[in-house]
Amino acid sequence: MAPSTPSTTSTSFQDLPGTEDWRVLGRGAAAWFAARSHSDAALLARAVGELCRDGDTAPPDLDVRSTGVQVRLGADTRVTAVHADLARAISDTARGLGLEPQPGVLRELGLVVDTQHLEGVRAFWESALGYERHDQDGLADPLRRHPLLRLQRMDAPRPLRNRLHLDSVAAQPVASGTVDRLAAGGADVAHHGYYATVADEEGNEVDILPLPEDADRWDAPETDDWRLVFSAVAVYPAATLEQATRLVTVAAEIADRAGLPLLLDVRPARSAGHPVGGPEETVVVLDTGKDRCEMDEGYLPLCQRVQREARSLGLTAAPERARFIQVGIDAADVATTRSFWQAVLGYEPDPRGGVTDIVDPRRLGPVLFFQPLDLEETERRTQRNRLHLEAVVPHDVAAATVSTGLRAGGVLVRDHGPASWTLADPEGNEIDIVAGAAREEHRV
Repeated sequence: MAPSTPSTTSTSFQDLPGTEDWRVLGRGAAAWFAARSHSDAALLARAVGELCRDGDTAPPDLDVRSTGVQVRLGADTRVTAVHADLARAISDTARGLGLEPQPGVLRELGLVVDTQHLEGVRAFWESALGYERHDQDGLADPLRRHPLLRLQRMDAPRPLRNRLHLDSVAAQPVASGTVDRLAAGGADVAHHGYYATVADEEGNEVDILPLPEDADRWDAPETDDWRLVFSAVAVYPAATLEQATRLVTVAAEIADRAGLPLLLDVRPARSAGHPVGGPEETVVVLDTGKDRCEMDEGYLPLCQRVQREARSLGLTAAPERARFIQVGIDAADVATTRSFWQAVLGYEPDPRGGVTDIVDPRRLGPVLFFQPLDLEETERRTQRNRLHLEAVVPHDVAAATVSTGLRAGGVLVRDHGPASWTLADPEGNEIDIVAGAAREEHRV
């Protein structure tokens, strides 16, 4: 694949012939190809690996699901004409496999922290989430599976508790060590046995768990590679992209035979512990999805079989890299608030009774859950949060996304169209809707 020109902007990438399946979001350009099974989706993942073997760009991020596969190009760089050439080749391959592109469903959910103490707050969240510095004002999950976190200046203090917080669930030694490290650095820590609530210097909170020894382990043979971090997660660094996609292919077949959904992610990444510019590796993350391993006993034998196959391929797990992050929202009227977020994000409700979670139907974005807020907390209910969400969506569905949010009870707070809009839910919790391709040109 010979590149046509060395570089291009986000908007001009969208205008190049053959990129109709792709949309520029917050991190590179992405496409979603619908599939009938894990195995059909894994076929595209292996084909992408073949296309990248002698290519001029870094391999893309791959998210294989039972319903399709997301491919993301240029996640750590600006998209270029070389990426456009690879995008065309991937689209052609997907069509040859009978996979349908669905660009309108793409989105990338992130978090924004308003702060008067940028450096201290950034250092706190870098440690609390295991994130890395990303661009001038942001932090990112090294494996790009969890939401970006962006910090921006706040002009006046907002001293009361947020109505939003995060849960960061990691392997037990990592979680326990994180709490100890933050406490030693002067962070406010409240211990609750299974977890600890830790706050940065402005009061923004994260629940870190699990803390009891072996709380992240299955009490069963052939599960040493897995960690129970709300999901059952296994992380395998691979020597090559080919080795990684072989594991994905095998795991996809096992999941299909079991009739259980499994999240299979492939990430080019720096080797653990190495700085920017350090040696590269390819990492495979296998994930059952939140609570599913507790809901269906079939996941235990599935995970045991996947572990055996991974080891037969010569792979060694890195359990300390397992992590799950979700967003909690406090609301006086949980049902109404939850309905707004379900509509504006295109999420679906968890079907279990008594569970307030809403989830991305493609299991690409973070889980949101809702907790009751006392009506008597009037001041806290009216104070603007220091933490809010940001959804980067395709430029051609951004206006429709805003309209959906307004119909669901949202209020338009700021209008910077065509690049971005800020909506508030019925209780004042905000979300920025950002048109992906317009972001670069309008410097949102």
